[in-house]
Amino acid sequence: MKVFITGSNGFVGAALVQRLLADEPTTKIVATVRSPVCDFLTGVEFIVVGGIDEANDWCNTLTGCEVVVHLAARVHVMQEAASDPLEEFRRVNVQGTLNLAGQAAAAGVRRFVFVSSIKVNGEATKPGRPFTADDVSAPLDAYGVSKMEAEQGLREIARQTGMKVVIIRPPLVYGPGVKANFAFMMRWLKSGVPLPLGAIHNQRSLVALDNLVDLLVTCITHPAAANQTFLISDGEDISTTELFRRMGQALGCPARLVPVPVSWLKLVAAGVGKSEVAQRLHGSLQVDIVKTRLLLGWVPPLTLDQGLKKTAEGLRV
Repeated sequence: MKVFITGSNGFVGAALVQRLLADEPTTKIVATVRSPVCDFLTGVEFIVVGGIDEANDWCNTLTGCEVVVHLAARVHVMQEAASDPLEEFRRVNVQGTLNLAGQAAAAGVRRFVFVSSIKVNGEATKPGRPFTADDVSAPLDAYGVSKMEAEQGLREIARQTGMKVVIIRPPLVYGPGVKANFAFMMRWLKSGVPLPLGAIHNQRSLVALDNLVDLLVTCITHPAAANQTFLISDGEDISTTELFRRMGQALGCPARLVPVPVSWLKLVAAGVGKSEVAQRLHGSLQVDIVKTRLLLGWVPPLTLDQGLKKTAEGLRV
């Protein structure tokens, strides 16, 4: 089998390439990267691309490929510099994705696996009402809108061409090498600084990198995955307070959490212009993976604690 992977030297992409090489040594991988890399992996053909948009010509690189796994995207930007963020997200995440998918279908690719985002569902859930894969989409930011529009376009391409499309919407992904807020939080814990997060009783779903990669590998070949949308998590929801406690256990340094009322956190966050950050800390976002389990027979290989332990070990390196 020949698999085409975009974003192959990213956080998820690099792990997927390594997993495929380990599990399926006969699989040939065509991997796109944004900058030159040393081609030291047997069975991997690296293709350097400056970016992904509607102008890319993929014809030659898609020749002979049976599956495309599309990971590359313009992701959520904390310090947005674009004058029209939605247009920038659309240029890469919608136009770039559909350009690739259209050329993939024309080249005879059988299956297109697209990593979307739980932001297509929305930003928060109510108690006891997790998101499901079949909910009506309700994105609230430009990134989520662009992912939703890409999904819609992919379904139409699948309808017109017969190429099978698989869509996966992960929540926050963590694991060895994670960056941004998750790594920042773990480093704060390691520093021993007391944090005002000891009284948060929300529920959030997360997914370990190994679990996401495992589902991607499953969806590359599983017959029942064709033309389906799946949500994914570790299978255990957790409050922010409990997450920090278990992060501390994984790091070997007990979390020092002060039980500050959520109402106070909201007030302070609003005062310093960080309401969005506070929402992610105290709000709930749960996903229901029953469809993923039943349709694919899929079980997360790692528990939440195992995922946190691997992440902590990677942080020490």
